[in-house]
Amino acid sequence: MSTKTSDSKYFGRDKAPMNLEVARSEGSFLYDANGKEYIDFLAGWCVGNLGWGNKAIEKAIKNSDAPTYIYPGLLYKPWTELAELLAKITPGKLKKSFRTTGGSESIEAAMQIAMISTGRHKFLSIEGSYHGNTFGALSIGDSENRKTYPNLLPGCYKIDPPLDRKAAAKVETILKKKEIAAFIMEPVICNLGVEIPTQEFMETVRELCTKYGTLLVIDEVATGFGRTGKLFATEHFGIEPDIMCIAKALTGGHAGIGAAITTEEIASSVEGEFSLYSTYGWHPLSTDAAIANIQYWQQNKDAILKNVTEVSSLFRERLSHMKFKNEAEVRIKGLAIGVNVDDADYAKKLQEKCLKAGLLFNAEDTFLVFFPALTIEKEVAEKGLDILENCL
Repeated sequence: MSTKTSDSKYFGRDKAPMNLEVARSEGSFLYDANGKEYIDFLAGWCVGNLGWGNKAIEKAIKNSDAPTYIYPGLLYKPWTELAELLAKITPGKLKKSFRTTGGSESIEAAMQIAMISTGRHKFLSIEGSYHGNTFGALSIGDSENRKTYPNLLPGCYKIDPPLDRKAAAKVETILKKKEIAAFIMEPVICNLGVEIPTQEFMETVRELCTKYGTLLVIDEVATGFGRTGKLFATEHFGIEPDIMCIAKALTGGHAGIGAAITTEEIASSVEGEFSLYSTYGWHPLSTDAAIANIQYWQQNKDAILKNVTEVSSLFRERLSHMKFKNEAEVRIKGLAIGVNVDDADYAKKLQEKCLKAGLLFNAEDTFLVFFPALTIEKEVAEKGLDILENCL
């Protein structure tokens, strides 16, 4: 029985998988069961930011002498080491980390912290956004989720893009009632074709949250660890979140992990009331991988972000001159790249055609989205863009 047949028979999915059976990965390449090479412009959707198979992280895992498991109620030195590293590299006064297994759990933790800290139970987010698949995360995500799950959390309000002065005014209309526990958003919204807020919107939202007693929760699960050209996308706007959620590239794809990081003041306000057990949060091997990833960033940050800037310019130049079926809108922030081709069927067919030709990326509605490794060589990026252009 083929893998595709077995997958269909035994594996639960929301839709059929892409026609690529991965056998191994290396750098910016995937290889199928027959040895065919694919250029990876997806990086696991912002997971493999350092490319697949980072030697420093692999060495840390291979040489780990960590215990098999640590009960959450015990002390464990690497947990405190990782938490201290996160406190040092994250923006503003973020200091206390709560252990999670990934992005969805990080969002759930942030929502619970916000409710306890503010005494409120309502939320505001961006319409169409994605924050995870648990009930809280679905509640603040796309309103279409309520057709499938009509019993999602009540009191979850949404603001429509574009995120500009008018959107900020709508935010104030909702926040001034002083009912909203948290305004939750990605600083660059990857699943909406790389929706980029204006500087004015972000600064105004930060001021409004402070003014009306709402916590600003920034979801950096996809945008964190260099994706947009800064270590965290929040840095582009010069604002400080009250809570930050991270996951995905925290280990560069080598192990599952996440965190909800907040200020000492907010953490103290929920002490004794908020409890996040998280059985597998910060598993010892995941912790080793995360520490190694951060240390790699500390040693190579300038070189990595320099490459992001240079390759980002390459993508902008090449994509802006390509002859798509319709006039395309190109959105780029670092190596978070969205191209609106204004036709969902065309986007999907182009994705499938490029995959056959050896290039992997995703199609989201009318958008082509590219999230290559931040370490991708210019020659590899050029080759991938050649494949795309030849498939138009």
